[in-house]
Amino acid sequence: MALKGLKVVEFVGLAPGPFCGMLLADFGATVTRIDMSPRNPLDVLQGGKRSLALDLKKPKAIEVVRSLCRKSDVMIEPFRPGVMEKLGLGPSILQQDNPGLIYARLTGFGQSGSHAARAGHDINYVALSGVLSLLGRQGSKPQFPINLLADFAGGGMMCAFGILAALLERHRSGRGQIVDNAMVEGAAYIGSWLFRSRTLPIWGKARGENVIDGGAHFYDTYETRDGKFLSVGAIENRFYRQLLEGLGLDPELPQFEDEEERKKLFEELFRSKTRDEWMAIFETKDACVFPVLELDEVESYPHNRERQVFVERNETENSTVVPTPAPKLSRTPATSGALAKSRDELEMTVEILGEVGIDRSEVVRLHEQGVVLLSSAPKL
Repeated sequence: MALKGLKVVEFVGLAPGPFCGMLLADFGATVTRIDMSPRNPLDVLQGGKRSLALDLKKPKAIEVVRSLCRKSDVMIEPFRPGVMEKLGLGPSILQQDNPGLIYARLTGFGQSGSHAARAGHDINYVALSGVLSLLGRQGSKPQFPINLLADFAGGGMMCAFGILAALLERHRSGRGQIVDNAMVEGAAYIGSWLFRSRTLPIWGKARGENVIDGGAHFYDTYETRDGKFLSVGAIENRFYRQLLEGLGLDPELPQFEDEEERKKLFEELFRSKTRDEWMAIFETKDACVFPVLELDEVESYPHNRERQVFVERNETENSTVVPTPAPKLSRTPATSGALAKSRDELEMTVEILGEVGIDRSEVVRLHEQGVVLLSSAPKL
């Protein structure tokens, strides 16, 4: 795989950090999670990674982490500024131990600024980025898209990109660096086109009244007779004409007139047939009309199966629906960590610590001292 040989230490946090580590692991990196609990069911993205549970209040645990980071390429930490420094694991120490280490800091507000030490979540970061003000229906309050924009797009994914950029630069300089990934900035950067396109004619009106934010009848979702939904994105006139034909309307109707009346007409028409009946009509038309699939439908949708968009459910634990890694690389494709078999925690602990010169008998002693945390006491 593309990142084979890359060694990553990931301090366990909430969604953004595990997602960042997942991206690297799926593409071949060896990712070692440092957890504070031997079992962490809240981290649903740990498949394909190794895990080591330590009591970081113990000086010996800090020594172990330093030893691991000396032999690693990347370290990812999700804590507020100053936490790692208080642990004795700040960048000045770890990069002195290992000058080539990429030290990735994934936080909401970044390592500096008046909000740096404050608590927050995805909704707050997207709010400060300005992007949240653009999302929502006409006359309604801003609507946040779950926690996708800051946690995952502006957080985990942008952090992974920063790590890879720093690794590429290391080939020239031989030196590591700090990746300061703030989710406020990441969400804003993801929204670059939204900021830089404000003078285009698709904008100029209030939230929810523009062409691609719900204000146009030809770019929206519509409910069908069976309570399901269709997505319609016929922006260009050649697609709009085919949309009208599929709906049984005059294809010569002007696209940008009578907006409210046209939207009401579309709502009535789409509710006259089931979603599948409409798809049978639009299957052969380039009208930019596609079904809004539910999670229990995505695997069986023909195009998704042809492209293997999702891992075969019977190959994952608990038969969970899991997307396959993207993008697809032609020579060194990624493999979803969801396909990895669960490993015994003692086996992983012995393997990880063995790489820094700690044998099984010492692992047992470290467990007895409360440094290494395991669900059950190991035996020599």
